[in-house]
Amino acid sequence: MTSEHAHSLRHQVAQHKPKEDGIAYEQEVYKKGLQYERSTLTFQADKWEELACQRLSAESKGYVYGSAGCRETTNKNRAAFKKWSIVPRRLVKTASFPDLSTEIFGQKQPYPIALAPVGVLRIFNSDGEVAAAKAAAQEGVPYILSTASSTSTEDVAAANGDGQRWYQLYWPSRDHDDITISLLQRAKKAGFTTLFVTLDTYILGWRPSDMDNGYNPFMRADQIGVALGFSDPLFRKNFKESHGIEIEENMGKAATEWMRMVFPGMSHGWEDIKFLQEHWDGPIVLKGIQTIQDAKKAVEAGVQGIVVSNHGGRQQDGGNSSLGVLPHIVDAVGDKLTIFFDSGITSGSDIAKALALGADCVLIGRPYVYGLALGGEGGVSHVLKSLMGDLELTLHLAGLPSASKKDLNRSVLVREEDLFNNVKDIGGIP
Repeated sequence: MTSEHAHSLRHQVAQHKPKEDGIAYEQEVYKKGLQYERSTLTFQADKWEELACQRLSAESKGYVYGSAGCRETTNKNRAAFKKWSIVPRRLVKTASFPDLSTEIFGQKQPYPIALAPVGVLRIFNSDGEVAAAKAAAQEGVPYILSTASSTSTEDVAAANGDGQRWYQLYWPSRDHDDITISLLQRAKKAGFTTLFVTLDTYILGWRPSDMDNGYNPFMRADQIGVALGFSDPLFRKNFKESHGIEIEENMGKAATEWMRMVFPGMSHGWEDIKFLQEHWDGPIVLKGIQTIQDAKKAVEAGVQGIVVSNHGGRQQDGGNSSLGVLPHIVDAVGDKLTIFFDSGITSGSDIAKALALGADCVLIGRPYVYGLALGGEGGVSHVLKSLMGDLELTLHLAGLPSASKKDLNRSVLVREEDLFNNVKDIGGIP
């Protein structure tokens, strides 16, 4: 990036940056404290989960907090962040706070994060996806709509307004290519610019908490998790032709049919990517990559990006941590693909570590859902501003002027265990 391009990017981003960033949010809190005002939402990121789970029903808590199997993969995701430490640098003069802006697929972003695709948001708050999409636009963060949304594509787009929005596809089998095309066309028409294709959820994983509650939100006689299907003209037409009734006359049957369509049970093959490329004219990102081999296949398939993700440990137990494999994948294909990352993020320092290990953008999942449960749209905004304030001050206090790769990279990290093994180079990775 030339200096002229960088200056132009910062100027364009500044025009869209929220009026109140994380540090300004912090100062506002302290000023209100002078009048003995206290925030209704905690700033302790490690408490969001606990507090939200206290408020949620057993079913909704089990769905968001629950993981596959015995939570081994989920626990590995969290433990992986503690293996890395950020090494601070002192007496670094800067003229301003760190620049967190970035550019993803030609789109300017004030922050290197996006809201991960999370379905059935109305089980956590009645405003669901509408609240999350509004908060994302307000805070200048891209919103990724899940195929498992409890709100239609069009209504989410309206709530998101002029915000950046991307679309995540749970990919129907090739027997239902017409439905896939309909979903993609609707998303494109509604202003979703990038397609995220989830590869690891062609069937729901072994989720003990959901099974304990006998709870599958996609099978019930309502629109939770199936709103994109129930609002799809082609699915509605096919259902009526097959059964002679409208969806609303037997919502349970319609929900089950939609679930079987978007979770077909068997995976697609690499050759099927061509079909998506024929019917989507924007960037395509493959979500769920966990191996170097698959990352290289993504390059060969001609997609534009990947998400290094294990679905937050919700799909396959006993798997490797997502952060652990991130630098290996970056080394293999980082110069050929845009690398997104999720799974295990809870704080600003987590975001910093994922970026330093090579991610171009970090997806925020469970934390914003907990914010939604605790405070609706305002709760989501609170989480986003808190994470960005935490990230900004983490970089500032570490002597890093920006979140760009020239400043935030592996040279600022050390493996914590190496500090106790007589490793001489603690300024970065040897």
